[in-house]
Amino acid sequence: MADLISLSAQPRDRAGKGAARAVRRAGFVPAVIYGGKEPPLMISVDPGVLGREIARGAFFTTMVDIDVNGTSHRALARDVQFHPVTDRPEHVDFLRVTAETRITVDVPVVFDNEEICPGIKRGGVLNIVRHEVELECRADAIPHALHADVSQLDIGDSIHISHIRLPEGVRPTIADRDFTIATVAAPTVVRDEALEAAEAEMAEGEAAEGEAAEAAEAEATEGEAAEAADEDKKEGEGD
Repeated sequence: MADLISLSAQPRDRAGKGAARAVRRAGFVPAVIYGGKEPPLMISVDPGVLGREIARGAFFTTMVDIDVNGTSHRALARDVQFHPVTDRPEHVDFLRVTAETRITVDVPVVFDNEEICPGIKRGGVLNIVRHEVELECRADAIPHALHADVSQLDIGDSIHISHIRLPEGVRPTIADRDFTIATVAAPTVVRDEALEAAEAEMAEGEAAEGEAAEAAEAEATEGEAAEAADEDKKEGEGD
């Protein structure tokens, strides 16, 4: 976990779109704290502080300590709505949590040692199947990233979730199979050569079919000519 994020917020009296627009016109971002068997708490936060924390990364995997008029609320960001044009945050949903709260969260995968991966050094391509993995864990034990070591992978090799060391108490939500995280695919030149070979084989096949068709047509023409000559011969004998 990274350091705890601290935010100051002001309570809001009203909910709804109109009230949210009024908060934005006043220069703040509307938000809500919900869950924990308590009523939702409508708040507004400073857009500058909020924007900086989002830009730092790991915003959804870091606990947030929200101070509302001197009362602290421990929460986790679950959703941020952005303006479609300016990309500024327009609303944030925070979930109340405790140290024992278990949640599901998407955690990004970081691939280590790509520079020494044998398959990549031979021209292979790291084909990432999952950029994130959904995990179940305690709210105070969310890993900010999963580290996948690709230093031993060759072309055609794969790395699965079983190859990644998970912190204690953390488990993937997909539990019925050892799913793939990434593979090292064949280099482009090999795929291109295979494609060229297939195209050449197809072209040879089409050429052979063309030659066979021409031969059949010539044979048919010769047969028709022979039949015509026989008919002419018979007509001459009849005269």
